[in-house]
Amino acid sequence: MNCAILAALLFTAVLSAAEHNTLVDDAYRQMYNLEFDSAHKTLAEWQKQHPEDPMGPASDAAAWLYSEFARMHVLESEYFVGNTSFFHMKKVSPDPAVKQKFEADLDQAKRLSDTALTHSPRDPNALLAAILCSGLQSDYLAMIEKRYLAALTEVKTSRAIAEEALAAHPDLYDAYLAIGEENYLLSQKSAPLRWVLRMSGAETDKQEGIEKLRLTAEKGRYFAPYAKLLLAVADLRDNHVASARQKLAWLVAAFPQNRLYRTELAKL
Repeated sequence: MNCAILAALLFTAVLSAAEHNTLVDDAYRQMYNLEFDSAHKTLAEWQKQHPEDPMGPASDAAAWLYSEFARMHVLESEYFVGNTSFFHMKKVSPDPAVKQKFEADLDQAKRLSDTALTHSPRDPNALLAAILCSGLQSDYLAMIEKRYLAALTEVKTSRAIAEEALAAHPDLYDAYLAIGEENYLLSQKSAPLRWVLRMSGAETDKQEGIEKLRLTAEKGRYFAPYAKLLLAVADLRDNHVASARQKLAWLVAAFPQNRLYRTELAKL
């Protein structure tokens, strides 16, 4: 290929990637690096520029939640200790000020999402924000407050919205996370409890969960690193240590400030 043509193609690809990137993308990178104060500032700027976008406050709620997870080492205890999993560990002590900000962000995001969906029921951005709101609420209820029945309701809501969104937008790869997380995490429960969960309308198919998590890990825009972390957990529980090590090594290289990724990789 002519060098000039190749250079032009490369420049176009770089320009396209730059145009695709937003402050929301930047904020998620900061979150994965545990730079939560920076993420809040980045999202505040985005919300100032785009006050109608529900992904702004929804993502800010994510920053509050994951800062709490980091402070209390929730992910380590929930996912990496022994054979424990979602709906299992002892209650922790949340920061009430953080909870207030988290809930205020969720309320704002839900209002904006509802408004957008009223005018355009298939709006992918508003659907993704609605999925994220229910998913974050379920994580807070389950992992911090240990209110499992309330959390399960939000889990099912998040998955139902994800299925609706994917019926209209099969390439909304971040939405697959809601389906994958529900199926995989609940599949880790005992057989009798899985039966009860299915009777309640929950989904507990391990392979379906892993398949959907892989789609987000490979093609998701915001949630690919989180999906990759869950896949690493799945590898460890199935004794696929080499595969888990590969995923954690990628996360460490991509987000060097995240101590969770470094610590878990060092254990391997």
